[in-house]
Amino acid sequence: MTKRLSLDFVSDVSCPWCVIGLKSLQAALARLEGEVEADIHFQPFELNPQMGPEGEDVDEHIARKYGAGAEQMAQTREMIRTRAAAVGFTMSATGAQGGKRRIYNTFDAHRLLHWAEAHGSERQLALKLALFEAYFTRGEAPSDTDVLLAAVAQAGLDAAEARAILAGDRYAAEVREAEQLWLSRGIQSVPAVIVNGRYLISGGQPPEAYETALRKIAEAA
Repeated sequence: MTKRLSLDFVSDVSCPWCVIGLKSLQAALARLEGEVEADIHFQPFELNPQMGPEGEDVDEHIARKYGAGAEQMAQTREMIRTRAAAVGFTMSATGAQGGKRRIYNTFDAHRLLHWAEAHGSERQLALKLALFEAYFTRGEAPSDTDVLLAAVAQAGLDAAEARAILAGDRYAAEVREAEQLWLSRGIQSVPAVIVNGRYLISGGQPPEAYETALRKIAEAA
């Protein structure tokens, strides 16, 4: 008998391990077809909530925040690109038009993801993937209105309604409340997958790890 699981996927659209985690999770669920069905709900988490709209050079940001050197950052980037490629996602080494990569504020992206959920899990998933592609594959800014609206259109959502949301503060309170909820539950790093509100799977795991964990949870459900 197929077991249905509820998954809260806590993540940020500027988190490379979140892309890897999501693509790995999708691969695991494909392998579990007939055993497990999952309702995925994307929950907000901001890695850099104080980041200004203009963003910051990624290397400068990582060096300042984590103390990483150039060689260490290069090795990490290559590992991330390799892991992403293994699950079918392309990570660009550069920003838009071949410039240096930057990291941006993602709050508006989370507001749109919150809105998208009301249009169904498939639309929310499509928007999440479109935002990941915009930032990681094309190097575009997820704080830029035009980039966000293009992602909305790619996901098959109403760009005019999205533009109205971005022009005001709709869903700002809801996103901040959700962020605080997950922080209060001990989520300090992402991705974090919470299954049926009880079980936590942390980090950008490979498909095999998600498959094993979800099968065990389904068997216990």
